[in-house]
Amino acid sequence: MTELFRLPATALLDGYRARSLSPVEVTRACLDRIAAIDPVLNAFCLVDGEAALEAARLSEARWQAGTPCGPLDGVPASVKDLFLTRGWPTMKGSKTVPRAQDMAVDAPPVARLREAGAVLLGKTTTTEFGHKGVSDNPLTGITRNPWNTAMTTGGSSCGAGAAAAAAMGPLHLGSDGGGSIRIPASYCGIFGIKPGYGRVPAAPQGFAGSLPGAGPLTRTVRDAALMLQVIAGDDSRDWMALPEPGLDLLSGLDAGVAGQRIAFARTISGAPVEAEVAAAVAAAAQKFAELGAIVEEIELDLPGGADTYYAILSVTLASAIAPMTAAQRELVDPGLLIIADDGARLSGLDYARALHVARGELGARMRALHEKHSLLLLPSMPGTAFPVGLDFPGDTGGEWRADWTPFTFPFNLTAQPAASIPCGLSGSGLPIGLQIVGPQRAEAAVLAAARAYEASRDWHLPAFDGF
Repeated sequence: MTELFRLPATALLDGYRARSLSPVEVTRACLDRIAAIDPVLNAFCLVDGEAALEAARLSEARWQAGTPCGPLDGVPASVKDLFLTRGWPTMKGSKTVPRAQDMAVDAPPVARLREAGAVLLGKTTTTEFGHKGVSDNPLTGITRNPWNTAMTTGGSSCGAGAAAAAAMGPLHLGSDGGGSIRIPASYCGIFGIKPGYGRVPAAPQGFAGSLPGAGPLTRTVRDAALMLQVIAGDDSRDWMALPEPGLDLLSGLDAGVAGQRIAFARTISGAPVEAEVAAAVAAAAQKFAELGAIVEEIELDLPGGADTYYAILSVTLASAIAPMTAAQRELVDPGLLIIADDGARLSGLDYARALHVARGELGARMRALHEKHSLLLLPSMPGTAFPVGLDFPGDTGGEWRADWTPFTFPFNLTAQPAASIPCGLSGSGLPIGLQIVGPQRAEAAVLAAARAYEASRDWHLPAFDGF
């Protein structure tokens, strides 16, 4: 029998309805799993077992009375430590954030999870202020990849990626401002989707504006669709949220891809790709053709994308660092300071050109692509996970590179939904991710394509029982 902590959310809900599973027993199994293996992985920066079990007991009483409060009632979930969460501090992976803080409100996606009945287990690790795509921060240290603990999980939703892959509960809330859901999804062999801008409300908005999107990291596509449908609920605190009540991401999930014209790009703007990754992604594209799609290989060029993204990111981080004292700056991740200092030197004119002109040109290119192709397939990452302690592959210290994730940040600039799904393993046993990108507001199409691919493959996560 499958251990309770490994069951997807959909199976848990079926069990609760049939009264064959107990939210209390499931929550206790997830907490025991965390206690057993998180000392090795360091995915959680906060676990509140008492609160989780109390929420599970209330859920169990509702199920026994036949009155579940929402579509996730009794399902364990975690929250990335960038989201405000009632009753818990939000430290953002930084020693500069005071633990004594206002803990009275939930960020919009956390509020939607709680309203839907999810059992919140705790908070997962992030890089400091979510600024980089690996898995360490000055406050809680290194988060490790369950496939190989010497390797990074990717980031900045590093704890969420590790927790999902190692079956520490079914649902994990992450955020993605340049790849922070899709990088750990690729490196950890799980599914993750960054929704398009505005799909999931954000509050407070922060300095990153329209780059980030909150979304799920899960072990199945159906769980992600269910979770995204919940957290996409409207919230008046975000004036840019898409006012689409009753969003349905589940009824068409098994529609398949037959007849769709889908683009396949081996790279963007000639960025190099490791041979094993290239082969696995090409094989995945061929699988879409076997599923009935019309797959057309294209050359995809998005000129200036890296410079545009770095300009916006650096000014964003400069704004976050500006109020800090000299003593606080001493506590900050050195890489973050490098980016922030670059942003502080950028002129307002150059920033405006990046934010409005260059970004607009990239968005127009992608709009044109989707006039011909419903979806775009390409690698999630150009390589597999690399050793922990590095800020990017080949890092030797004292510099910063923003171009090592060439396939993720473009779709933050263009505000499109994009997902990463496992499509194979390298010779060293590390996961490889396929990225599926859709036009704006097409989360349902991305999820349906991911589900079609998932259903076509025999994909097994490792047991991690060696911990």
